[in-house]
Amino acid sequence: MTKSTGIVAKQWGLLALLLCLSGSLQAHQIKAAITTVLFNPRTENIEVMHRFNLHDAEHAVKALFDKQADILDDTATQQQFAEYVAQRFSLLNSNEDALGLKTVGFENEGKFFWVYQETEHPPELEGLKIRHDALRDLWPSQVNTLNVEGMGDIKTLTFDGNATLLEVGFNANHH
Repeated sequence: MTKSTGIVAKQWGLLALLLCLSGSLQAHQIKAAITTVLFNPRTENIEVMHRFNLHDAEHAVKALFDKQADILDDTATQQQFAEYVAQRFSLLNSNEDALGLKTVGFENEGKFFWVYQETEHPPELEGLKIRHDALRDLWPSQVNTLNVEGMGDIKTLTFDGNATLLEVGFNANHH
């Protein structure tokens, strides 16, 4: 191998390394959360499960609460983040009356941080209006996707851009 061929090979190797690094850095910049709103016929409750990327939650608690905040090992920080999520998420009936959600738990699981909420399923519910602003006040690019299950076909809502209050309707035969 000539000297110039070796230099070119090193340059290509460096370029490949930089491309790999930039790809992994971009992967961490995708701000997204998934929420499931489940109408559980067994418990007759509406169960809400929010799943955040743990990496995003780590950055969020440091920006929102304290530079020393530790969502991995500190139960107080975990509780504080769960309360933050609960304050920025609402289920409303068609009259825009809030359904009284209560936080029932939270946990770290692998690469995710989960927040759990629930409320009783009202007997008459034609649909829901939903607000999901968690992390969107911190990162305007944050996208919160929400799936409604247990009332017919799964319905998906996407909170991005200027979306603040989205609505989903139910068929009359699912009451």
